[in-house]
Amino acid sequence: MPLLVKICGLRTPETLDVALESGADMVGFVFFAPSPRHLGLPAARELGTRVRGRARKVALTVDATDEMLFDIVEALKPDVLQLHGSETPERVSTVRSRFGLPVMKALAVETRSDLSPIRLYAKVADRILFDARAPQDATRPGGLGKRFDWTLLKDIDPEISFMLSGGLDARNVAEALRITRASAVDVSSGVERKPGVKDLDKIRAFIRAARQMDVMDLGAPNVVSRA
Repeated sequence: MPLLVKICGLRTPETLDVALESGADMVGFVFFAPSPRHLGLPAARELGTRVRGRARKVALTVDATDEMLFDIVEALKPDVLQLHGSETPERVSTVRSRFGLPVMKALAVETRSDLSPIRLYAKVADRILFDARAPQDATRPGGLGKRFDWTLLKDIDPEISFMLSGGLDARNVAEALRITRASAVDVSSGVERKPGVKDLDKIRAFIRAARQMDVMDLGAPNVVSRA
């Protein structure tokens, strides 16, 4: 199965169009007020309509209430819900059942011990997203341009579908894929001029660099995806 590429934190028609025209498989929209990439519901409705089925729409939330999720789903009509907070496996299961949408759960990684909850989440989420653990004083859990030790993922169960995130850009995505054998990659800050402001050339360059890596040739085991 071809590598999946997700461009996250899109906020304008121009950057969305470039991501779509460049071949992004997923386009992510952030619904978390402390983030510089936060998207209001009116803008989400406009951008969601603009996608027109050319990629899967992903709604990123952080410990969102059901009420918030209902509003986001109504406005964006996402294909996938990305839970990027401290949601428990029980909460992930509830969201997946209540909204009838695939769910991707982000797990923060810094040390090998951070991988211990994988089994629990893999039972209830359609895909796991590995991101670098944010510093304790950070105001948001992701989108910080921070990478983690990718070698920690070398022994991941091949039956677990995961997406790699955290500090990726056009210069290092090939190395990240060689090490992790990930079947999907996610980038936000790595295609920006400054936090929340996407760079069109960087979007194109990232997708181009990722596409040059054929995960099947790399022997990637993580090619099964439900999300």
